[in-house]
Amino acid sequence: MSTQAPHRPGVPHATGHIVDDQTAGIPTFEASGGDWSDIAEEAARLGEERIVVNMGPQHPSTHGVLRLMLEIEGETVTEARAGIGYLHTGIEKNMEFRTWTQGVTFCTRMDYLAPLFQEAAFCLATEKLLGITDDVPEKASVIRVMMMELNRIASHLVCLGTGGNELGATTIMTLGFQAREEILQIFELITGLRMNHAYIRPGGVVQDVPPGSIDTIREALVGVRHYLGQLQKLMLANPILKARLVGVGYLNLAGCTALALTGPVLRSAGLPYDVRKAAPYSGYETYDFDVPTGTGADAWDRMIVRFEECWQSIHIVEQTLERLQKLGQAPVMVADKKIAWPAQLAIGTDGMGNSLDHIKEIMGTSMEALIHHFKLVTEGFRVPAGQAFVSVEHPRGELGCHVVSDGGTRPYRAHFRDPSFNNLQAVSVMCEGGNLADVVVSVASLDPVLGGVDR
Repeated sequence: MSTQAPHRPGVPHATGHIVDDQTAGIPTFEASGGDWSDIAEEAARLGEERIVVNMGPQHPSTHGVLRLMLEIEGETVTEARAGIGYLHTGIEKNMEFRTWTQGVTFCTRMDYLAPLFQEAAFCLATEKLLGITDDVPEKASVIRVMMMELNRIASHLVCLGTGGNELGATTIMTLGFQAREEILQIFELITGLRMNHAYIRPGGVVQDVPPGSIDTIREALVGVRHYLGQLQKLMLANPILKARLVGVGYLNLAGCTALALTGPVLRSAGLPYDVRKAAPYSGYETYDFDVPTGTGADAWDRMIVRFEECWQSIHIVEQTLERLQKLGQAPVMVADKKIAWPAQLAIGTDGMGNSLDHIKEIMGTSMEALIHHFKLVTEGFRVPAGQAFVSVEHPRGELGCHVVSDGGTRPYRAHFRDPSFNNLQAVSVMCEGGNLADVVVSVASLDPVLGGVDR
């Protein structure tokens, strides 16, 4: 049973306060848009300064369908809670009904700004179960590292660009997206897609980089450096941006470790933890790069750490290009034909598929090869029973992949430790006690992607 205050002429009906049994006499207010001043007037008349605001789930500053429940007194946030689950992709469950190779096409869609990292983590875990970690060709590992580092830059550019746009600086976003476009064109050249690539497969990669791509990537890096330099000058020398970011979203090292936060958020608090250094994979121990850190533990330092990581990633990509040039026409998929899908693809009139030479062989000279190819693609390969866990350094922190096999052609269970999911725990700590306007800055400094949260 609820009673509503009498409707006053000239005041939208939704602004009337509602008293019901559930709120035990506490007035609540419903906003229908454009009536904030009337709500504030009514709240002041009742002597009630506590207002609950829903920010999202459809909001341009929440990096996806994230709902923030904010309790405010005036302009101060007294309580902040994150509401998740609005994207409900069910990716992990879907992977239980697909072969190990098909699983890549699902997990790549989790964090859609950094798809290659989910692919790499899942494939490394699968290879661990298969016992073929050391059999993955060197060239495939080099290509994986190159693609992941390019993806790290692209992901950070979205974080920096949208973070600026949310504060009203559109030029920051346009510059960031111009730089990202250079990288997306590389992805399209190598994988055929701009995102959600399904390019990394158990045993290696789908296919070798096309002829001339090394020179194309070097040219693209010139453009990336140019835009990144411009973006850095525009942001770091901006007194308004500095005033909005310094001291905002503060979370010290003790808070980060207590909440299991990783990535740029943790490194901005001074701890140089990076999976690429702590537990190297894909040959990262053979590359020369530094792990940038900060001491401010705030939104400003997180921005600087991401800029520095972009420069370090460019340095790693340059090293991979030198190695690819030396390796030449080396294999990019394991030799075991019971695991390896054909990795020599070609563009035909009906799209991309197996090369004509491979089709001629399995169709014309070997019935056994045709049968094997058919069974490998339709049923998939069997993975020995057991479980494996692998971590990679994702742009947002440590990404873990836990896979369980019952000896079949499909994962019994696939579960990911997504960094965005863990990092969102910090919303309340960062926002409570601060201004309402700083909530946007704090969330942007975490850089969550909800596809990974609601996996």
